[in-house]
Amino acid sequence: MSTIMLCVPACTRLLPSFSLSPPQPIFRRLNSLVHRRNHCKPITMSAQDQIVEHIVLFKVKPDVESSKVAAMVNGLNGLSSLDLTLHITAGQLLRSRSSSLTFTHMLHSRYRSKDDLREYGVHPQHVKVVTENVKPIVDDLMAVDWISNGGSVSPKPGSAMRVSFLKLKENFGENEKARVLEVIGGIKDQFQAIEQLSFGENFSHDRAKGYTIASIAVLPGPADLEALDSNAELANLQKEKVKDLIESVVVVDYVIPPPQAANL
Repeated sequence: MSTIMLCVPACTRLLPSFSLSPPQPIFRRLNSLVHRRNHCKPITMSAQDQIVEHIVLFKVKPDVESSKVAAMVNGLNGLSSLDLTLHITAGQLLRSRSSSLTFTHMLHSRYRSKDDLREYGVHPQHVKVVTENVKPIVDDLMAVDWISNGGSVSPKPGSAMRVSFLKLKENFGENEKARVLEVIGGIKDQFQAIEQLSFGENFSHDRAKGYTIASIAVLPGPADLEALDSNAELANLQKEKVKDLIESVVVVDYVIPPPQAANL
């Protein structure tokens, strides 16, 4: 067994923004470390294990009091106390790179199964946070869920994430979808700074606004996002492979805050 770090991660530029989660044999048998607030919990996983990714993007209303925004962020991060969650982080976005849909905050969490995700969704503590702290101050949100093969751990505080949602053009089938996923799966080989890459097909459609493929790329820090963008030639080569299949893209960058900064 080996211990590895697995994580998640420009406007309508597909390249370094890819971070989706279909089945890829990237992750083999491993001993994952899961961070719970300030604690690390080792989890033994086999090659057959799958991690369920859950991303929610929030658009906080203009002129909302900072105390109410802090209460939302703290409430969401406090859900790490639930045994259902392998990992959870919530906070303000570093930047939103999309012009059509703009967001201000993000939540990312991971689960052992779809059942655990469903239980999380109806858990009284989660419902309380959503009802009291999220809904009153949010103008818009979108959520995407997918399955990532292999074990996974919490990205370290300070890690940068690029999250991409893709909407395919109408009338495309499984072959075209597979092409897009294949290109995304090859991005880690092209961009060595990516520490973790999770990508796949969304299985929750009610709040996804028609976006069907998602990805997370995790890098050591914000400077690595800039380095990713600076390699325009390589990025364009990746984009060209599937640009005719994509209708629109939502891309956001996020930096995982340290636990003590969760209330900022």
